[in-house]
Amino acid sequence: MGSRASAEKMNNLPYSRSEVFGELRKELHEDEEFDQSAHIFIIMGASGDLAKKKIYPTLWWLFRDGLLPEQTYFVGFARSDLTVDAIRTACTPYLKVTDKDAERLTAFFKRNTYISGKYTDESSFSKLDTHITSLPGGPVANRLYYLALPPTVYHDVTKNIKQCCMSTKGWTRVIVEKPFGHDLKSSEELSTHLSSLFTEDQIYRIDHYLGKEMVQNLMVLRFGNRIFGPIWNRDSLACVVLTFKEPFGTQGRGGYFDDFGIIRDVMQNHLLQMLCLVAMEKPASTSSDDVRDEKVKVLKCITPVSISDVVLGQYVGDPKGEGEAKLGYLDDPTVPKGSTQATFTTAVLYVHNERWDGVPFILRCGKALNERKAEVRLQFTDVPGDIFGNQCRRNELVVRVQPNEAVYAKMMSKKPGVYFSPEETELDLTYKSRYKDVKLPDAYERLILDVFCGSQMHFVRSDELREAWRIFTPLLHHIDKEKPKPIPYIHGSRGPAEADELAKKVGFRYEGTYKWVNPHRL
Repeated sequence: MGSRASAEKMNNLPYSRSEVFGELRKELHEDEEFDQSAHIFIIMGASGDLAKKKIYPTLWWLFRDGLLPEQTYFVGFARSDLTVDAIRTACTPYLKVTDKDAERLTAFFKRNTYISGKYTDESSFSKLDTHITSLPGGPVANRLYYLALPPTVYHDVTKNIKQCCMSTKGWTRVIVEKPFGHDLKSSEELSTHLSSLFTEDQIYRIDHYLGKEMVQNLMVLRFGNRIFGPIWNRDSLACVVLTFKEPFGTQGRGGYFDDFGIIRDVMQNHLLQMLCLVAMEKPASTSSDDVRDEKVKVLKCITPVSISDVVLGQYVGDPKGEGEAKLGYLDDPTVPKGSTQATFTTAVLYVHNERWDGVPFILRCGKALNERKAEVRLQFTDVPGDIFGNQCRRNELVVRVQPNEAVYAKMMSKKPGVYFSPEETELDLTYKSRYKDVKLPDAYERLILDVFCGSQMHFVRSDELREAWRIFTPLLHHIDKEKPKPIPYIHGSRGPAEADELAKKVGFRYEGTYKWVNPHRL
């Protein structure tokens, strides 16, 4: 999204938050179709947690900043008997409202309405359609449906939308939340069902990680810099590590988590999407399908994960910890007794093509670990012909997705002073230091705005999804059937030591001599 002219203007950083949004607003509203058409955004599952914590707040932020089409209305739909005031009260803790926003917030909720009905009941959707048509511009409005719902009701809801609630004069787009199935078979059934109702350009499978600043930056880093092109391959890279760590456990969500586990929850989607952006070839253009074509090619080169290349872990309470840290996964009352569900996984994948053959991609994710972190780490091979007596450490390029977005390169430099010995240091682009006044939009803000604009680059296509499930389904079926006992690790630790051993075995070298310091705190 974004024209070349606006990109050139934006190069004159630093831009304040209001200037950034001013430029974006100007660009969006110069598009007559975007600005002059009526749009109605329908939140299916408006009474749920996702709606109150993410969807309504995101719509409010986009409305507050003037980024939505002028004539946009919002309709909530759920089984509960609710009012707009009740929705406002439930959402308020998540809206980040300041005193100066009060008038704008009132205007936002005046654009909101709510209809209660049953997801399985066609007459409820006929009532919804009548209501949408009654809104200003309703008969010709474009319609966006956000399915903030459990997957169990997707079939009924999408069928009823198709039969009763499609726009007759404008377009209709449907946003589907993960999980997109439970394995390859269930995912294919869901994809077949959706494709029987909608065309691929009407379906937006949302993976919020694709909306994150640094994930989107991976393409620019790779294909906008000459220095990386010649070294982004098997000749220079020893391994690639993709990490997702959370410092908290399931916190009462254990019952839901136990049905899916960390592989389905994080690895098969968030981490695999990041792997694609690291490993793919340069697309013909930045158009949605050109980018997604290259991601699919990468996935097709990955063989299904072998259990021998996997370490599974489950956190236990730390006797010396405080509060939540004292509790293990099995202490969560919503978790089935004796569950063997993994809360931590390390898996090694290989991309069997000319660029990457033999390079291990190490995917690590887990809960109740020692820090909150998501990053991509490219570790380069050793310098050949070492003349510094084994004092050099491997170079690394690290893209930190969260928190404290940054790109930094670990490199060797002469130790300052009278010494002539190498020392580890970094070239650092920490966003909070370089772009002090720029407000980075929330991932959901970017993605929902993309749906309004019709850009599918950061959404998952059906063939992408099929390949992702093909890679992980045999492993998941093995785990579901055999129920291997996960290795216990203490709440607040790095995870099982066996995971570090697996990474070391395939070629990752952890020196332990260097720690990135956030320069924003200095």
